[in-house]
Amino acid sequence: MLDKIGIAKRIAKEVKNGYYVNLGIGIPTLVANYVREDIEVEFQSENGVLGMGPFPFEGEEDADLINAGKQTITTLEGASFFDSATSFSMIRGKHVNLTILGAMEVSDNGDIANWKIPGYMVKGMGGAMDLVASAENIIVAMMHTNKKGDSKLLKRCSLPLTGVGCVKKVVTNLAVLEVTSQGFKLLERAPGVSVETIQNATEGHLIVDGEAPEMEF
Repeated sequence: MLDKIGIAKRIAKEVKNGYYVNLGIGIPTLVANYVREDIEVEFQSENGVLGMGPFPFEGEEDADLINAGKQTITTLEGASFFDSATSFSMIRGKHVNLTILGAMEVSDNGDIANWKIPGYMVKGMGGAMDLVASAENIIVAMMHTNKKGDSKLLKRCSLPLTGVGCVKKVVTNLAVLEVTSQGFKLLERAPGVSVETIQNATEGHLIVDGEAPEMEF
């Protein structure tokens, strides 16, 4: 079973040379720390940054350099800053190759619910709705179940949707799953996790085609 860092490390393998990548708040922000050093990737944040680097070391933070989640960041050589209108033009114009988001729920047809938190007042869905409406490749980083042990991979989302039929892949603490027209297809298992455990933790339709290998990092 993976922790949040393990999920980020596995998703980092999905990032290819030359990609422009948007990272949502939460687990996705960790991905920047684990991208291979031999490839060039541009990380974009919808508050107007292109060329984000890893998180700063303690004591080296610059309060003026933040991502969309208000976390302090570093920037790489050649990074640029711009207004939100330009940032969202990049997103809506489909110039971002990969979007990595967190979620509260994902349905087995690729719907995503990731902005409305039960019992909490929230300002809105932020930039996530634009991202899921525009990006062609969306990967969700999330825990397989909630704190009560209930599945977050569902037949139908119970929370307000951020996007419909848009998620391509989900990486959880238990598995890597591809969203297909038939449901969640199991691609890989987390180290030490059985197919039975994944089946029991998945409410949505799970497709097991042959022997799913363990993840490699």
